[in-house]
Amino acid sequence: MTTGPDPLTRIADALDRLAPAPVPAPDFTGAPAYVWHPDPDRLDPVETIARVDLVQLIGIDRARDTLLANTLQFARGHGANNALLWGARGMGKSSLVKAVHAAAREQGLPLVLVEISREDLASVSRLLAMLGRAQDHRFLLFADDLSFSHDDATYKSLKAVLDGGIAGRPENVVLYATSNRRHLMPRDMIDNERATAIHPGEAVEEKVSLSDRFGLWLGFHPCSQDEYLTMIEGYCRAAGLTIAPETLRAEAIEWQATRGARSGRVAWQFFTDLAGRHGIAT
Repeated sequence: MTTGPDPLTRIADALDRLAPAPVPAPDFTGAPAYVWHPDPDRLDPVETIARVDLVQLIGIDRARDTLLANTLQFARGHGANNALLWGARGMGKSSLVKAVHAAAREQGLPLVLVEISREDLASVSRLLAMLGRAQDHRFLLFADDLSFSHDDATYKSLKAVLDGGIAGRPENVVLYATSNRRHLMPRDMIDNERATAIHPGEAVEEKVSLSDRFGLWLGFHPCSQDEYLTMIEGYCRAAGLTIAPETLRAEAIEWQATRGARSGRVAWQFFTDLAGRHGIAT
């Protein structure tokens, strides 16, 4: 009499169906950047990255030079730190990450930019496994506008990138994150945990210490009016746009007054409007 598979074989087959084989990594020579999407796991290629040139990032010289040096070290296979870029909105944190990546690519270094959103951090271990198998490339993992609320446990997944657990973070991956907050969570929530916990120090230490795990902290602060105007002048030079200095200054100051803010982003927005009025594409 013929018998079917034994129960252990059937269980093993069922588990294989529930836990499919790891998704193969794409051919990373096809694009300079990718965006991670889980369920199903995939890396979507980005053929053209929206960015500005490194020389156009004015007023952040120290952060620019430090991050560029760290990036080139990593892309060349040397030691490098994870980096947290924190501070004022619109001062070029995200632009700097994309600009240093471009600078490494221009030197012929095999550096690939991979963007992951905060909402997808729970799947970061699967992404790291995929990237770790592609040892011919170096990966700059980019988490933009990163922050966590009081009851958000997603931050724990970030430790897989920063600390690596038992297996360790793949040596061909480094993390750059941007945030408006130095400690990645609102100050009032930190204070609230200190006020209500039995052991205030222990209650907040885990979340606050997350930012301490970044080897580089680069602060970005609001720009002065002179820096704001210098940014705009730099954009005009790069685009070949000639306008009387007095007119440019007056219009730029009026633009920032109507916005109620002054930053690199506001400078770019003014230049975009100015270039459009002069028939120049940005």
